[in-house]
Amino acid sequence: MTSFTQPYDPSLYNEDLAPVSPEKKTWSWVNFTTVWMGMVHNIVSYETAASLLGLGMSVSQAIFTVVVANAILILAMCLNSVAGAKYGLPFPVLARAAFGHRGAQIPVFFRAFVAIFWFSIQAYAGSEALSTVLGALIPGWNQLGAHHVIGMGLNMLIAVLAFWLLHAWIVSHGIERVRHFELWAGPLVIVLGLGLVGWALSVAHGFGPAFSEPSRLHGAKFWSVFGLTVTGLIGSWSTLVLNIPDFTRFARSQKDQVVGQAVGLPGTAILFSFMSIVITSGTLIAFGKAVIDPVQLIGHFHSPVVQVLGCLALVVATLSVNVAANLVSPAYDLVNMFPKRLNFVRAGLIAIVVGFLFAPWAWYDNAGVIFSVLNAIGGGLGPVAGIMMADFYLVRKRQYEVDAFYTADGGFRYRAGWNPKALVSLGAGLLASFIGLLAPSLSELYNYSWFLGLFVGGLCYAMLMTLGEDPVRHEDDWLVGDIE
Repeated sequence: MTSFTQPYDPSLYNEDLAPVSPEKKTWSWVNFTTVWMGMVHNIVSYETAASLLGLGMSVSQAIFTVVVANAILILAMCLNSVAGAKYGLPFPVLARAAFGHRGAQIPVFFRAFVAIFWFSIQAYAGSEALSTVLGALIPGWNQLGAHHVIGMGLNMLIAVLAFWLLHAWIVSHGIERVRHFELWAGPLVIVLGLGLVGWALSVAHGFGPAFSEPSRLHGAKFWSVFGLTVTGLIGSWSTLVLNIPDFTRFARSQKDQVVGQAVGLPGTAILFSFMSIVITSGTLIAFGKAVIDPVQLIGHFHSPVVQVLGCLALVVATLSVNVAANLVSPAYDLVNMFPKRLNFVRAGLIAIVVGFLFAPWAWYDNAGVIFSVLNAIGGGLGPVAGIMMADFYLVRKRQYEVDAFYTADGGFRYRAGWNPKALVSLGAGLLASFIGLLAPSLSELYNYSWFLGLFVGGLCYAMLMTLGEDPVRHEDDWLVGDIE
């Protein structure tokens, strides 16, 4: 256990929030690579890359777009991951440096909400794939759908409960269970994907017509679509930019986490995108149309063995991305809110239950609307990332006093636990992010909301913190009392 020069406040500290001790920093670059494999290799990533062709891009333009987006994304990830690896601290604790002990609960709460909502969506999608597997293996399984319980067929209810329990089993043994699961799940998905690539090359007798299809986007039109798609690709991972310290805190060294992420994120994302484009080109030959939905693609095969193996791959892929991207973060976020009562395992199980209470089966058919809402919320987290980066690199010069994170009267008290300058910067960043919605004449700016929020929020924070008096501690606090 970490020792402190000052008594730590039990409302700010427990073992899951404490700095990771050296003997527990066991994650090598291989672990980070496989974690990113597990997160990148999913249905949404597959469809996104394949759909670039549908927008009119050539294969080379699509690959170029994916490369640029992932280059920007890995830069943001690495910038926000250094503090976690250096001090062994998770995102909810690091957020206290900029926002204060109380103020940090604002970004932590919204980050947890978004993650649990995404968990609910992904888990239900995985449940459908699991139900397909069970339908191929169990006679009469599909007939159970005639009996409805809480708004869905009995077969789907069983599949949902089973899939939710799979998540609980993985989380029940803590972050180490997550690490071991991702170690084999990520590579397994890409191996199965390579099998589909082999099928595509076989039926297409080469790389298929998509690789010779000319671009329908030229000049300014291409660059306009390019900007929108790059922003969209980055925005889909904007929440991970925030909580990447939840993983890098376990890194053996900065080199391990940087190399692992550099290989695992852009490397596997580009490979996976290339694979999806090859497979899509094969569907043009085999079925006479581009099939970008992997679930539909598996449905075109009439072999029960292929359907079972394919849907099992989707189940593993969904489990992999859901555990790493949508359970680890809210688990730490909930622990941060209730450190006296929760640990990682309990918080993870609570997140799973809350995700079930969102009842995704009732609104999944309107997923397009839900995704739009979630993307808007995720884009709104851009200013938080900008503020945290500005605090670490520009204001603190990459130096934190660890004791201050866990003491109510420490250096991050500000005004009774709130940093007004961070809140003002957050407001400015959010205004920049959503100015395109507020002013119709600036509607195109909304397509770049993550970038605008990141830069405006970070720049505003750096300027406010370096100008005027230090707000760390004032006798005339506008809120009084210790953190409850």
